[in-house]
Amino acid sequence: MTTRFLLVRHAAHDWLGRGIAGRLGDVSLNAQGWLQAEALVGRLEGREIHVMYSSPQPRTMQTVAPLAGRRRLKVQVAPAFDEIDFGQWTGREFTALDGDPQWKHWNEHRGSSTAPGGEAFAAVQQRAVHAIEQLRTRHPERTVLVASHADVIKAILATALGMSLDLLERFEIAPASISVLEAGEGWVQVKGVNEVGQ
Repeated sequence: MTTRFLLVRHAAHDWLGRGIAGRLGDVSLNAQGWLQAEALVGRLEGREIHVMYSSPQPRTMQTVAPLAGRRRLKVQVAPAFDEIDFGQWTGREFTALDGDPQWKHWNEHRGSSTAPGGEAFAAVQQRAVHAIEQLRTRHPERTVLVASHADVIKAILATALGMSLDLLERFEIAPASISVLEAGEGWVQVKGVNEVGQ
């Protein structure tokens, strides 16, 4: 029995490209992000969705709110798909992190890195992949939408592809992108990565 996953990254907000929003509680979509969230409704037209899960962050919940409303589906909060706990880096701008050896190590050796005062990336991978497996057994022969964050989605896809976590910068997960994964007992296959609207 196959479960199909639509992995959706949250839409745009004002921290994108500027710094680490992490788990700051007040990060919401900006005007562009709300347009992307509305566009997601049309982009997923014709694709079956049976159940929806989301990271607890407001930006992920907001991204799928228009779609959930249109489909009349409840969005279930799933902490396993939450953003990385960036610890002391939360709320820091990228320019302030330039030259920080820990930040350099994080970006080059993700599989063995831990954010200072925060979460090890290997732990992020473990919680997210475990949650995917739980949802696979809970929703056989269903399509499950999961709204999450770029690095969390990358960790799930890298695991499915047997790819080192140190190589995550080799592919992109853009705001409001859709990646597709299918899974069954003892197997998983990536069907699409970083689908973005035209």
